[in-house]
Amino acid sequence: MENRATPAPQSVSTSSIATPSAAARQRPNPVRKIIHIDMDAFFASVEQLDDPSLKGKPVVVGGDPHSRGVVAAASYEARVFGVRSAMPMSQAMRLCPDLIRVPSRIGRYIEFSRRILEVLRRTTPQVEMASLDEAYLDVSDSPAPVAEIAARLKSEILQETGLTATAGAGPCKLVAKIASDTGKPDGLVVVKPSRVRGFLSPLPVARLWGVGPVTEGKLKALGIRTIGDLARAHEDVLISRLGPSGAMLARLARGQDDRAVVSSRKTRSISCERTLPEDTRDILALDHLIDRFAADLSQSLRDEGLSARTVVLKLRYSDFSSITRSRTLGVAFDEASVIAAEARRLMGRTGAGRRRVRLLGITVQGLIGSDEPFQRPLFPP
Repeated sequence: MENRATPAPQSVSTSSIATPSAAARQRPNPVRKIIHIDMDAFFASVEQLDDPSLKGKPVVVGGDPHSRGVVAAASYEARVFGVRSAMPMSQAMRLCPDLIRVPSRIGRYIEFSRRILEVLRRTTPQVEMASLDEAYLDVSDSPAPVAEIAARLKSEILQETGLTATAGAGPCKLVAKIASDTGKPDGLVVVKPSRVRGFLSPLPVARLWGVGPVTEGKLKALGIRTIGDLARAHEDVLISRLGPSGAMLARLARGQDDRAVVSSRKTRSISCERTLPEDTRDILALDHLIDRFAADLSQSLRDEGLSARTVVLKLRYSDFSSITRSRTLGVAFDEASVIAAEARRLMGRTGAGRRRVRLLGITVQGLIGSDEPFQRPLFPP
């Protein structure tokens, strides 16, 4: 293993499905070279770049601490105090009284993400964007050493965006991802195929995909605490305790991950949700939020050249129980009026107005492109 370090709200989300390219499916080379690029404290770093007065200071991106806001991203200066993403903003402010909070600017982050993607695609078309701030590249066809390619990518991203990235490289996606995690921030970690087992073995099992708190507890009950312990465990025992996922985890623990880097992605849903400042039975307040979400979703659909066929409404009540209601229309739509009307219709099938609502969300699904044949509505409902 080589470790090279360079010098030292309201949310709108899309989910995707991926289809491997023909090259990824047919590549005969059994030894792959996979790179994982992970931007360092991406949202917070963009804010520090745009406002130099924030550099070197503890910065978080997220919602108002008085309105149940959460931390979307934290600078490394803030992380020193124990501040982490997904933490309640009020808790983050207690941990670091000098914390500087800035609201999320998702459009600006998307802009940087697209610029990063352009840089990566100059090296290979085999780029899979796992999120706005991380990507996998398959550079197996390049004769250049993978460490050289990864170092060049880090340099080009810095030159063209002013942001630092950490790179991890290995023979599969799992190893490349874990390698980049260990190199944070602004580092480069390359794991050679012959060193995979030695690299993974001492790490805690929680570093593996698919090992959450429940699975980790079951593994600890078997005396399995490290990835090395898991790799040495009898597969039949794992399957008896964990089901089919036991076999999958055993393979991952041995560094066996044959998932392809997929460069073609198709958006399958777009959603908005928000935790309310106060639990409410006020239907008018919920209606107002529905109108805002519908406008945002409509704009997102049109920006991507998509139409939807299904509206999903999500509510979380004050007791933290959640419900969803959905309806699929016989026509495709991208109009805010259609989304809002359907969301209100669905809300009528919930306890809203009688029970206090803590969170509201709307998702549009069944997305199709403008070039796909499907009847559009003559009139909104």
